[in-house]
Amino acid sequence: MDLRAALADRRLVAIVRGSDPDAALRTVLALAEEGIDLIEVSLSGADALGVIARTAAELGPDRPIGAGTVLTADDAHASRDAGATFAVTPGLGAGSVTARDLGLPVLAGVMTPTEIIAARAQHTDALKLFPAGDIGGPAYLKALRAPFPDAVFVPVGGVDLDAARAYLAAGATAVGVGSPLVADAADGGSLAALRERARAFRATVEEASA
Repeated sequence: MDLRAALADRRLVAIVRGSDPDAALRTVLALAEEGIDLIEVSLSGADALGVIARTAAELGPDRPIGAGTVLTADDAHASRDAGATFAVTPGLGAGSVTARDLGLPVLAGVMTPTEIIAARAQHTDALKLFPAGDIGGPAYLKALRAPFPDAVFVPVGGVDLDAARAYLAAGATAVGVGSPLVADAADGGSLAALRERARAFRATVEEASA
């Protein structure tokens, strides 16, 4: 898949991390039904690889599914084998390098200009600005865009509706959203409430793209 183009088009990545694999799968499918096309299943959740494999089987080969928290070479191999079509990492390391070597597009975690330069040297596809809520907010992103105007930045971590709006206005290509969107749905919580939040986030990113 062309991850850069998908991020620029959809502008939202949903992050699913749950303690109940069946609930996590229901969460992913509900998000997909609500039109959120970029979904990451974090490997730190229960049976995440199984959730990825079941999602790939349910949605088919034309719908992307990401593996998150890809830390090691083994994580990258297992994610690819489970059917993940892109990888997301919290930082740079064996997981990001191996995923790239396996042909998976990579959204790699960075915080500083030095890490951004290192990520670009690894030919990562996009930059996960993480943890976004703790590093200066949209003003920090705006400052980074001066030396890296063509970088694909995706702030992740504590991004609620207001922060999503502000980051997109500051030049983020997309935003990654976990708890403010998913909440307890992947642990067995309300899918109806999840769908309402999904619609609100979709409306926010669509408004920012208008």
